[in-house]
Amino acid sequence: MQANNTIKINEKIKLIRSLKSWTQEQFADKLGITTHAYAKMERGETEVNFSRLQQIAEIMEMDLLQLLTLDEKNIFNSSYDYNSHYNCSLYQINSLNEGTEKYKFIIEQQKKEIEYLKKEVHYLKEINNLLQK
Repeated sequence: MQANNTIKINEKIKLIRSLKSWTQEQFADKLGITTHAYAKMERGETEVNFSRLQQIAEIMEMDLLQLLTLDEKNIFNSSYDYNSHYNCSLYQINSLNEGTEKYKFIIEQQKKEIEYLKKEVHYLKEINNLLQK
C-alpha cells in the first residue's frame, strides 16, 4: 500500500530530468530509447525495471538509493557548476530543521539579551537623573 505523500518513481524521474533542464528527447537519447517510450515511462504507463533504474540513476549522476528514496522528506539542492552540469545533492529536511532550530535558539537568546540591555539602559538613566538632582 502506497502512502498518499509518496512520490512515484516516474514523477521522481521527471522532476530530476526537469532540474537538469533536459528535454524528454535528450533523456530518451541518453537512455537509448525512443522519445515515445520514454514519455510513456515518465507518465507511469510503463513499469521501470531495476536495470533501467540503475541506468537512469547513473545518467542523472546520483546513487540508485538516492533516486529510490527521494520523497517529501528530502529536498534537492541544485547548483549549476562551471561545466554546465547540475550537481544534485540530497539533504534530509531533518538536517535543515536542526540548523533552523539552532538559529531560532540564537535569535531567542539575542532577544533576551536586548531586553536585558534595555532594562540596564533604563536603570542607568534613572541613576543619572538621581545624580543630577
